[in-house]
Amino acid sequence: MTANTRPSAWTRLSRRLDEDAEGYGPLRGTLGVGRIGMIWLAANLVVTTLLTGTLFVPGVSWPMALGMILLGTLIGGAVLVLVGNMGTRTGLPTMSLTKGSFGLRGSFLPVAANVVILMGWSWVQAMLAGVTVNFLVERATGFSSPVLFSVLCQLLVVALAIFGHKGIARVEPWLALVILAIMAWIFTVAFREFPVADFAAIPRDAGAGMSAISVLDVVIATAISWTVLSAEFNRLAKSQTAGVAGSAVGYVVSTVLAMALGATAIGYVVLDGGEAVGFDPALIVGIFGAPLAVVIFLSVMATNTMVVYGMVSSVVNMVPSRRIRFLPTALVLGAVSILGSTWLGLLDSFTSFLTVIGALFIPVFAVMIADYYVVQKRSYTPDILRGDGGRYWFRGGINAAALVAWLVGAGASVLLTYVVPSPLGATIPTFALTFVLYLGWCAVTGRMVSGRPKSLHLSEAVPAPAAGGAG
Repeated sequence: MTANTRPSAWTRLSRRLDEDAEGYGPLRGTLGVGRIGMIWLAANLVVTTLLTGTLFVPGVSWPMALGMILLGTLIGGAVLVLVGNMGTRTGLPTMSLTKGSFGLRGSFLPVAANVVILMGWSWVQAMLAGVTVNFLVERATGFSSPVLFSVLCQLLVVALAIFGHKGIARVEPWLALVILAIMAWIFTVAFREFPVADFAAIPRDAGAGMSAISVLDVVIATAISWTVLSAEFNRLAKSQTAGVAGSAVGYVVSTVLAMALGATAIGYVVLDGGEAVGFDPALIVGIFGAPLAVVIFLSVMATNTMVVYGMVSSVVNMVPSRRIRFLPTALVLGAVSILGSTWLGLLDSFTSFLTVIGALFIPVFAVMIADYYVVQKRSYTPDILRGDGGRYWFRGGINAAALVAWLVGAGASVLLTYVVPSPLGATIPTFALTFVLYLGWCAVTGRMVSGRPKSLHLSEAVPAPAAGGAG
């Protein structure tokens, strides 16, 4: 090829990114239990999970907060593991799996909701990193611009998502070990200064607006927010055992440790005579210093890079072709994520953000789990790889049953959160209602698959040709 006909730098980069992008179809995993466990451990040792724990004390007692953190993580983690196992069994990422239950076109709606949620996460994490860096710079130099530092942090994240997501994935488990060591040091400092009995005796502040059941809802919603990427991670597992055990242990350990650290850190602030201001990284960095700031910055760089990459992957995988290219999609979404990182007011509405996640995605995952494990008997056919037609075309590419169940579930979640509070919270009843409604609809309309169909990893399947050549 002559110099005159050589592709441009843009074209070469775009081709390389498209070739490296995982998700244009099923992927056969190769990772064992330990590696999957470390991926999940690293993914959730993140500042947002830690700071979520600071929202609970003194609204509820410190022991109650720890109990609800453990219970909510186990409940929400069960949903995460079940959806992740679908990725291991089929080789497909989470949003591609929605095609089986919502239809080849109906899945576009969960994908759009997923992009909105991941975009919100990218904004929140960039802001937290920016606020943390700003606190350290201001203390050292007197210069303060949290918006500037939030934008700079997100610029770095977008660059890493485009050029270095594979490198981040490789080093993230090692970063997790560094973060765990610093977390252990912080626990040691806290309990050396104040014994466990002092934390347990912190008086509950009824005016903080928290209860045991609201803590449980927030913790479950946190797991749901991570479930949007669970099949992406778990399809890298070489077996169901590796995926299930690795994700279960990695997610539960990381979430419980991070949230417990947040609850303990804010408890330390209270015992030290300070004011309990939840979800403020500067407050606890001021107490524990630079080591905690390092944890926050490293966790944001690692996790937010994968969040932005997952957001781009969700969009480019909406259709089974390469018509939506990785690089321009990454640049557009990256620009939005950078602009959004200037909206620092979102940090004051974090619990509302988690409520939105729960309302949107608890019903989605209830439908997905009911469809795959009960209706389809743990088997999706190669038709899920098509562009149109086939078994998952339903009517016009949309499964009305899934959409109605989703809308009813989302409405119930909002109702149970804001209008008629439930003694069981909103998350558990919403999941149960959506699950039963979808199963009932499928049973009445005769959609339940009979017998025990053969479960085939879709990397071994050859999809049928799409009608009209849309695929």
